[in-house]
Amino acid sequence: MTKTIRIAAALILRPDGDTLLVRKRGTAAFMQPGGKIEPQEAPAQALIRELSEELALRVEVADLTFLGQFEAPAANEPEHVVVADVFRLHVGDTAITAAAEIEELRWVSPVDPGAIVMAPLTEYHILPFHRQ
Repeated sequence: MTKTIRIAAALILRPDGDTLLVRKRGTAAFMQPGGKIEPQEAPAQALIRELSEELALRVEVADLTFLGQFEAPAANEPEHVVVADVFRLHVGDTAITAAAEIEELRWVSPVDPGAIVMAPLTEYHILPFHRQ
């Protein structure tokens, strides 16, 4: 039986159009920053909390643009599906650093991210949606 994980994720964009992908410690796949939505937590609030914990990035609800809800197999948890509320966030030239469980940050072109392993949500849903 497939289990569902509810998450909030960010399509973070720099002025040059590149987007930020993260890789969590002990995993291979790059994905959008974000994380699980706690009970009684709104998706935007969950994302704000996760961005603060994982990237030391301070944002407000007004900075986020809701893009939609996407579903895909979970990258790191077999027999799980992620249902993600995805928000766009423009960060300008803000310095972003990895914290908590984030092992690696990578800025990539959404059009040509290169030969990296990506989470299904990122590879098949978020980046193609953004390219439209």
